[in-house]
Amino acid sequence: MNARYLPNVLATPTKLIDTKGQAQFGLFENSVTELNFAAFPYCTVMDKVAGKLSRHFATKQFQFVSVCGPDWLLAVAIADIRYASSGFAYFFQQGKPTIETGILLPLQMGCQMSESPVKGTASLRRGGISWQITPSAGAWQLCINTPEIQAELSLAKAEQLPVALCGPTAYQGLTYTEKNNALSVSGQLTVASQTIDLSQALGNYDFSAGFMRRETSWRWASLNTWLDGEKLGFNLAAGVNETGLTENALWFQGQRQHLSSAQFQFDRLDSNSMWQINTLCGEVNLQFTPQFCRQERVQALILASNFRQYVGHFSGELQLLDGRRLTLNNHLGLVEDHYAKW
Repeated sequence: MNARYLPNVLATPTKLIDTKGQAQFGLFENSVTELNFAAFPYCTVMDKVAGKLSRHFATKQFQFVSVCGPDWLLAVAIADIRYASSGFAYFFQQGKPTIETGILLPLQMGCQMSESPVKGTASLRRGGISWQITPSAGAWQLCINTPEIQAELSLAKAEQLPVALCGPTAYQGLTYTEKNNALSVSGQLTVASQTIDLSQALGNYDFSAGFMRRETSWRWASLNTWLDGEKLGFNLAAGVNETGLTENALWFQGQRQHLSSAQFQFDRLDSNSMWQINTLCGEVNLQFTPQFCRQERVQALILASNFRQYVGHFSGELQLLDGRRLTLNNHLGLVEDHYAKW
């Protein structure tokens, strides 16, 4: 049976919020340049216009970049949840201790976020430690400065189309999400005074912003790899965009393919357990074996976060729209299990 999932992809709006204050919902062909959230009439669940403070603290944004080589993975995150700013940068390499740095700051101290996926700079800094993500005309620029990791990297986003969508969130909110995987990487990366070879490196970019749920959770998987000399990547998620839209997609040979909704099965209490990941229409049948876990548990007054991001290996099968089947055998990638009250 040939599994086919062909959602309706809309022309990209110039602005996310129209002249009547209505959000443009759907899957878009390309990046939305202007996320004019100020034009969105955010209300309470009783349909009254929310106050300035309520509106301010309901707005969240996070960005994530990973770069993967044959036996190593670099991951960088920046999050502004209004009550706090946080992020991490870590470098995993098989057979060596993982190098990692985390930052947690009150409110928006030390944090700056982008206007959209194509405008502005996202950065997080504390003292001499910093990382930033900047979109340019054809690439995303990643700069890192920590005691053990220094990077000036460029991810070539002009190579292919992203998956970009906006969907309703809870009763009164919205979330804009954009992902792009299997992007060529160039620049310089130094870890513990050693220069890392980028000749086989591929990366991904992850952007989400909007008026999000106060309490939420998600499961997520991401891959950037080479398969038979071709670039392959995917983004799979469950728990965020589940109102008829999904952010699920794969990229192969520079072509984007939207995927149906995903299901994740794993033992949350056993960090070594294998994950099983499948999609509703059968395009994805994968197993993930964890090798490293970056974990954070935070409970502070009105905030809570239980976060696990795993580095490990994917095996299994992907099916393209033309019926071709791609077989994966121990390809390095990421999965994530996250609960947040923010």
